[in-house]
Amino acid sequence: MHEPAEPSDGTRVLVDRLWPRGVSKERAAVDVWLKEITPSTELRDWYHQDPSDRYDGFTERYRTELGDPAHTAAAGELLDLMGQGTVTLITAVKEVDHSHVPVLADHLRYLRSQRERG
Repeated sequence: MHEPAEPSDGTRVLVDRLWPRGVSKERAAVDVWLKEITPSTELRDWYHQDPSDRYDGFTERYRTELGDPAHTAAAGELLDLMGQGTVTLITAVKEVDHSHVPVLADHLRYLRSQRERG
C-alpha cells in the first residue's frame, strides 16, 4: 500500500482484514479485497500483544488457520486469479517480513505447485 500502483501489478489484491487507515479506495487501486484470507481477529490480537516474541507461534497458528474451509476457499479464489495473470498482494503492514504476508505467499506457492502436479 506504500508503493503506487503500476500497470505491471496485474490484479491488486488487498490481504489485510481492515481497510488501511487514511487510504482512499482510489489511491489504493485495489481490485479485490480478500479479508477471508487474513489471520483471524483473535490471532491478530494475540500476536500484536508481543510481536517480537510471538512471531514463530503466529506463523504456526496462521498456517493452521489457512487449512480451515473459509481460508481454503479464499486461497482457491487467489489461485484462480493467479491462473489468469499477474497478481500483486497488497498490504498496509509496515513490517511485511514479520507479518502474515510471507506465510500467505509461501502457502500460495505450495498450493500452486500442488495444483500444477494435478
